Amino acid sequence: MTFSHHVAVITSDEQALIVASDLAEDFKRDSALRDRERRLPLPELDVFSRSGLWGISVPKEYGGAGVSNVTLAQVIALIAQADGSLGQIPQNHFYALEVLRVNGSHAQKQRLYAEVLAGQRFGNALAELGTKTAHDRVTSLKPEGDGYRINGRKFYATGAIYAQRIPTSVVDENGVQQLAFVPRDSKGLTVIDDWSGFGQRTTGSGSVVFEDVFVAAEDVLPFQSAFERPTTVGPLAQILHAAIDTGIARAAYEDALHFVRSKTRPWIDSGNDKATEDPLTLKSFGHLSIRLHATEALLERAGEFLDAAQAETNADTVAAASIAVAEARAISTEISLAAGSTLFELAGSQATLIEHGLDRHWRNARVHTLHDPVRWKYHAVGNYYLNDKNPPLRGTI
Repeated sequence: MTFSHHVAVITSDEQALIVASDLAEDFKRDSALRDRERRLPLPELDVFSRSGLWGISVPKEYGGAGVSNVTLAQVIALIAQADGSLGQIPQNHFYALEVLRVNGSHAQKQRLYAEVLAGQRFGNALAELGTKTAHDRVTSLKPEGDGYRINGRKFYATGAIYAQRIPTSVVDENGVQQLAFVPRDSKGLTVIDDWSGFGQRTTGSGSVVFEDVFVAAEDVLPFQSAFERPTTVGPLAQILHAAIDTGIARAAYEDALHFVRSKTRPWIDSGNDKATEDPLTLKSFGHLSIRLHATEALLERAGEFLDAAQAETNADTVAAASIAVAEARAISTEISLAAGSTLFELAGSQATLIEHGLDRHWRNARVHTLHDPVRWKYHAVGNYYLNDKNPPLRGTI
């Protein structure tokens, strides 16, 4: 699979943040329009891919920038601040790259990392509806010739509709989960745009159907084993979700500031649109500011713990990273919802809020924060500090 468009090469953390900041300015411009009309961000994703940002987590030894997780989280937060959906679309791409890093063979890494650096996007086909638990999978992988056949149906397949490869969780004949990097144009593979969430409307989180889809043996790597030993796959997935919520929260906060400063209220001095003496409004912004800054600090701290766990992976470092990420994820859930709600409270019942698409921040936060239950993160954090119990090894902690 080849790509004709030019893809930039990002070589440092600093460059990644500069590029992300520039892109965020462009992506913000029509984000409300894309949300209102559910306009799939195909042109924006093309620019996003060509920027080189989708390859920044590729290790240096394979030609990538190998940026820190602090930087990766900041990049995602910047994009999510501009457009919550655009911030979420690459989440499973980076997740798949982490599975590849910890479980792939050298040959698989060489080939798949090269595709990413050439501009290829990975989607996902992991979750399934109707299974006994959220972690159960029934999509089958059966050997045939020099490869396998896949049969099953997936949902919440964020980014699949935009991808060139769709990493898919499958169960082999021994009941063990594997991850198959399936080419998007494979015969028998159908991506259905049936995502109808009232928030995160353009993530493309719909269905993927596999009907006797062939996948080469070289495109299948172990998946279940990433959770049978300490690895950073789980906390890597979760820090990206925390970054998405942090970006949404920052967007809602900035729009709330702008809205209150620019609208006429009895408590605003008409000669100074930044002045207000209303104690309730001051308290609201003070409360939001403190929690938002705490969230951003915890997100950075989580990235540092995750960097340490990747550098030296063992039960203790992975547990510490998982807990640090869980703390960031918990507070980012709260602040993203609170910032969107406060925007409604300060704007009152004015239609202006919806006319300008400012309601999307709360809708985006409400939908995205349901990805996995944050209440269990508090349980894991409390158990870690009170009872010295390491959190479970899974993708949701």
